[in-house]
Amino acid sequence: MTRASRKSTPRDPVERACELNDAAVAAYNQGQQKKAERLFRRALRLLEEAEGTDSPDVANIINSLAAIYENRCDYHEAERLYERAVNIVKDLDGDADVERLRLQSLANLGRVYRVQGRYSSAEPLLLRGLALAEARFGGECLETATALNDLGMLYKFTARFKEAEPLYHRALAIIEQQFGSDHPALASIYHNLGGLEHARGRYRRGEPFARRSVELRERAYGPDHPEVAADVAALAALLDGQGKYDEAEALYRRALSTFERVYGHKHYEIAVNLNNLAAIYQARGELAEAEKLYKEALAIKEKILGADSIEAAMTANNLGVLYQIQGRLEEAKAMYERALMIFEKALDPQHPSRVACRDNFEALIDR
Repeated sequence: MTRASRKSTPRDPVERACELNDAAVAAYNQGQQKKAERLFRRALRLLEEAEGTDSPDVANIINSLAAIYENRCDYHEAERLYERAVNIVKDLDGDADVERLRLQSLANLGRVYRVQGRYSSAEPLLLRGLALAEARFGGECLETATALNDLGMLYKFTARFKEAEPLYHRALAIIEQQFGSDHPALASIYHNLGGLEHARGRYRRGEPFARRSVELRERAYGPDHPEVAADVAALAALLDGQGKYDEAEALYRRALSTFERVYGHKHYEIAVNLNNLAAIYQARGELAEAEKLYKEALAIKEKILGADSIEAAMTANNLGVLYQIQGRLEEAKAMYERALMIFEKALDPQHPSRVACRDNFEALIDR
C-alpha cells in the first residue's frame, strides 16, 4: 500500500524568524552564545528576505546579535551592528514599540562608544535618547530612568561628577516609585553611585551603595551570576581604596572566578580585576606579583580595546608607578609617556587620570 503524496505548505518566514529569535534568546540566557549567534543570523536572513533590510524587526534582531559581540568584547563588530540598527530606526514612524527600539538602539551605540573611550561620540547619542524618552514616555517612566543612568555613566567616566550624581538619583527615584525599594532593578543604580564615589576618591561614602547593589542582585540572581560578580568587584574596589586589602582581595578573587567561568580569560572585566589585584599586591610590597598582574591586564586591554585606548593607558600609568618604586626609571618614563600621550588626546586637562599621570611623570623627571 503506497502513501498518497501531499504537497507541503511552506511556512511563513516571519513566523519562523520569530521562533528562531525566541530560541536564540533562550540560548543566550543559558550562556550558549555560539548557538544564539547562529539562530539570530538565521532569523535575520529570513526577516531581510521577507520584510526588507530596513524593517524594525530587522533592527531588533541586529541589536540582539550585536549584544553577543559586545559580550565577547568584540567592540568593533558590535559597533558596526549597532550603527546599522540606529540608521534603520532613525526615520521610522511608529508606535511605542518602535520608539522603544529607537531608544534601545541609541543607548546601545552610545554605550559601546563609551566603553571604547569615544566619549564625544557617545554623548550626543545619549542626550538624544534622554530627550526622546522624556518627550515620548514622560519624565517619570522607566525608559527615562534608563536613559538617565546611561548618561550618568558617561559623565562619571569623563569626570563630570556633579552632573552625573543628580542623574543617578533621579533614575533611582523613578525605579523606586515603579517597583519599590527592594527591586533588583535598583542594583545597577546603586552600583553606579558607588562607582561615582570611587571615582571621586570618596571610598567610605561609596561602600554602602556597593553593598546594597550586591545585596539586591544576589538575592535576585544568586551568588554566581556575572552581574553579581560585577557588583562584588565594585565593592572590592571601594574596600581597596580604604586599605581593607584582605577583604578586597577575597572579593576580587570571587569575581574573577565567575568572570573566567562565564567569559573565558580575555574579557574586559577580567582585565579590570587583574589591574586592581595588582594594586593590592603593590600596596603590600609584593612587587613581582603586582608587575605580573599589571602586564596580564594590559595585554587583555590592548587586545580588546587597542594599545592606544584609555583603559590601556590607565594600566600603563600604574606600571610606570610600579617601575618607579623599583628604581626602573627608564621603564617608568616610557610607560608615563605612553599613558600621557593617550590621556592628552582623549581626556580633558583636569580629568583625574590625566592629572595623576602628568604629576607622576613630572615627579620622575624632577628626580
